[in-house]
Amino acid sequence: MVLLDGNSLTLEDVVKVARQNEKAALSEEGRKQIIASRAIVDKILAEERPVYGISTGFGDFSSIFISKEEREKLQKNLILSHATGVGRHLPVDVVRSAMLLRANSLAKGYSGIKLSTVEMLLTMLNEGICPAIPEKGSVGASGDLAPLSHMVLVMLGEGEAYVDGALMSGAAALQAKGLEPLALGGKEGLALINGTQIMTAVGSMAWQDAVNLMKAADVAAALCTEALKGTRAAFDARISQVRPHVGQVATSENMARLTEDSVIIASHKNCTKVQDAYSLRCVPQVHGASKDALRRVEETLTVEINAATDNPLIMPDTGEAVSGGNFHGQPIALVMDYLKLAIAELGNISERRINRLMDAHLSDLPPFLTAYPGVDSGLMITQYTAAALVSENKVLVHPASADSIPTSANQEDHVSMGTIAARQSREILDNVQNVLAIELLAAAQGVDFLAPLDPGKGTGAAHKTIRSVVPHLDEDRIPSPDIKAIYSLIGDGTLVGEVERAIGALKIY
Repeated sequence: MVLLDGNSLTLEDVVKVARQNEKAALSEEGRKQIIASRAIVDKILAEERPVYGISTGFGDFSSIFISKEEREKLQKNLILSHATGVGRHLPVDVVRSAMLLRANSLAKGYSGIKLSTVEMLLTMLNEGICPAIPEKGSVGASGDLAPLSHMVLVMLGEGEAYVDGALMSGAAALQAKGLEPLALGGKEGLALINGTQIMTAVGSMAWQDAVNLMKAADVAAALCTEALKGTRAAFDARISQVRPHVGQVATSENMARLTEDSVIIASHKNCTKVQDAYSLRCVPQVHGASKDALRRVEETLTVEINAATDNPLIMPDTGEAVSGGNFHGQPIALVMDYLKLAIAELGNISERRINRLMDAHLSDLPPFLTAYPGVDSGLMITQYTAAALVSENKVLVHPASADSIPTSANQEDHVSMGTIAARQSREILDNVQNVLAIELLAAAQGVDFLAPLDPGKGTGAAHKTIRSVVPHLDEDRIPSPDIKAIYSLIGDGTLVGEVERAIGALKIY
């Protein structure tokens, strides 16, 4: 059980709830904070004074005072009118993460929402009601208004939701779990949608996948080093000691351990080659820099998942409702753009290693890794696919946060585009996972041609794992299923898991 108090949630907790269906509930402290905050809002409502989002309209309508009789309708209309999302539905893990993050933010006690409303959100999460949230429609400021509105629709018996994999109406989803729709009180609609939880949820899932991907990238690079008869000299710890970036140090150690006890590398210890190409020699520097970027992403996400991000904020010590801009997604937007670049670079350097494996002039391996060149094309076209993917990433990596467009009649005249950046990070990650799958496919084929010489302990485990799902390419066959199989080995953690069982945990930081 993950207990929410608005202050102590970890990214690991988020992953447990989002992907492992761990239950979540409010801590006693969280409950107290919510109750105290709501009491302040009730007092403001009773005083009949204009306070943004509580007794006024929203955005450019903030100057319009809303009478007591219309405030419940105001909150419902806010959700109905803001549910403007389009496109495919967000993945279940992202939606579950967003529900958890919104509840945790509300538990912090600065939002003025009713305890029963937060408990309803958590009940939906724990009962497996997953709101159907279109992925597009947020500009990443004023909160993720459109997608979060689709989340709240289900709480009102509106919209659509998935229950046990089946898409149904929000009303049917609640009924299936014995729940009644809510009626929102003053400020509650705004409290539920005025936050950064969609971009943060997408970012949190991307962070988790990037941790695994960066380990897999080191494994692929090490296996490729073996296939190309590269040297371990560039992974000497002394090199990183004089340029001690954390990611570089970690990568050097990983590469050295992965290739330790390699008979292949030992077999050419005294060859005439002085040094390897950059795509092999500079793996610690390139992969390491991406790991350093990931560390910055983790720091920002850890702050954000425990932040109050709506407006106005209800100050528990003074009872004030203070308007500000914590809903603005700029902190997440910038690190998501950084993550995009960090992941894309793993694909860029991987594709260069793939190219070296294919080119017999550079590899000392059969051309395109086939024993029958001419009659067979071998793995020739897999490099084309890798090239297409990394080129696509060069378009996607353009910083979404560099753009802004005014909304709400210029009241909201600078926005972050953070949700776009977060979604693009997942798309780039998927492309790079396929590039690494191609590299691993090619490197395993290259190592086969060096038999009976064995690779290192870590690379040997990787090679064995690959060969458990993809046989050696004796003659031409369709490569797509092989790429897909290795893509799955990376994505489900099997590849990294088997390597770590052989040599211990690989380092990220």
